[in-house]
Amino acid sequence: MGVSESTLETVAVTDAMGFGGAYRGVRVLVTGHTGFKGCWLATWLYQLGAEVSGLALEPEGGDQSLFERIGLADRIDSVIGDVRDSVTVGDVFERVAPDIVFHLAAQPLVRRSFQEPVETFATNVMGTVNLLDSCRRTAGLRGVVIVTSDKAYENPESGVPLTEGSPMGGRDPYSASKGAAELVTAAYRDSFFSSDNGALVASARAGNVIGAGDESADRLVPDIIRAIRGGERVVIRNPKSTRPWQHVLEPLRGYLMLGDRLLAGDREFASGWNFGPEVKDAITVAELARRIIAQWGCGEPRIDSDSSAPHEAELLSLDITKARRLLGFNPILSIDAALSYTVAGYRDLDTGARSAYDILLDQIAAYKAFPL
Repeated sequence: MGVSESTLETVAVTDAMGFGGAYRGVRVLVTGHTGFKGCWLATWLYQLGAEVSGLALEPEGGDQSLFERIGLADRIDSVIGDVRDSVTVGDVFERVAPDIVFHLAAQPLVRRSFQEPVETFATNVMGTVNLLDSCRRTAGLRGVVIVTSDKAYENPESGVPLTEGSPMGGRDPYSASKGAAELVTAAYRDSFFSSDNGALVASARAGNVIGAGDESADRLVPDIIRAIRGGERVVIRNPKSTRPWQHVLEPLRGYLMLGDRLLAGDREFASGWNFGPEVKDAITVAELARRIIAQWGCGEPRIDSDSSAPHEAELLSLDITKARRLLGFNPILSIDAALSYTVAGYRDLDTGARSAYDILLDQIAAYKAFPL
């Protein structure tokens, strides 16, 4: 999988992240399964023995998308459809009859939200409404995890990590749409899922997720990798912006831990949760680029700040005290380890020496072997 031998020698061989077999044979619906995070989550769930179904748009990138490269459609029940279409969503729920839902389908890019604000709100807000409305009509559903974003919060950029009790908000269409999705989730939970035998509905907010296979436009790490591949200088737009960077497997573990408790009927876990890295691992965009270039062994950064560019917060970090205390969630990978996994994964995917699916499985296995 590309992680250094010295790293692997320190790993304890264990399956502490099997979640007690909670997902084996369980019917799981993952929306957004054709996207970067959705591919990784669906693959992990499949490896855990779940009966996985997915609902999402066609993958961006076509044959070069992670979805196509890992052959996910051959392993799970994949439905191509739009969460903005309530009929499609309802039909999928009726056919799949899921035990638990992980809702990742979204318009996930801040810069795109300025170009396509209506689509962003329609997908991120009304898509969540459509999903939750189908959830409330589905007999036997036990758990729902609505994945939003750290940008759902009204961020005063004070440098103080945001807690689950911080107010929702957002100064750009993407952030506002994610804050609204959180309000929708809370309203549906209180209005339709409060009975003792109703499904348990939670929401999850992660930091800036990185990892191999992400080829999204206008996202920092994929942009850096594309520049390095093409022998071009790495353009850095917001060098001083600080973000809670984390490898994709970190928040996914948090989602799965949370889903485990919802499947078990633990009603106190039906609330909002932060799954971020350690505060010390929140570094600037410029520093992240520098470390990726150093690990790759080539590349040259170029600062290209644009005063007319859409606003993005400079300071952002998450307080994970609640998840640490109640779920036992602790970040495993430091920022440098997260970058090592990411760079190694991109290199392995580029060489084509092994299948993309095996690369993901190897990284999941190596990650699962770390002692908690």
